[in-house]
Amino acid sequence: MILDHVFVCGNPALDFAATLRARRTARFEMFATPDRLDAWYLESGLVDSVSPARRADVERATTVREAVYQLITARRRGTDFDDEALAVVNDAAHRAPATPRLTHSGRWTAATQREALSTVARHAVELLSGPDVPLLKECGNPECTRVYIDRSRGSRRQWCGMESCGNKIKAAAYRARRKTAATTG
Repeated sequence: MILDHVFVCGNPALDFAATLRARRTARFEMFATPDRLDAWYLESGLVDSVSPARRADVERATTVREAVYQLITARRRGTDFDDEALAVVNDAAHRAPATPRLTHSGRWTAATQREALSTVARHAVELLSGPDVPLLKECGNPECTRVYIDRSRGSRRQWCGMESCGNKIKAAAYRARRKTAATTG
């Protein structure tokens, strides 16, 4: 399994919403195939095993993802929630979530696709109704649309993650400064 999903946002619902990358530009879909959805659930740590996804599961997950993103955006901007997005997330959260079991070797969470999706939706409900709402920020990289929880001292974090965005922006700024210095010097 290729571990290429990124979990830098501070909450599974935010990381789930970030699976459509570069929303304002190239729009890169991380759930291009059912196995990529399965991989996300496993890599996120929400479940230890999940029933194989079908195309309908991917469509359901992307519908919930887009509703979660709409609600996150509304909450960040201080605007009212969209009723349709609320209904989509609440419907998904209303279903049975993934339930961990205690085994001889520790915790094990096996889930169906709907249980895994319900678990993500429940994280969104808790996040968007909880104390972390004032800490929600969008990445400072103009090409990135990830929203993250800024728990840094003084709320000074600018990037969703240094590896994914911060280093790119800082390197580009350094190159621009060097180019300006070379042309003026």
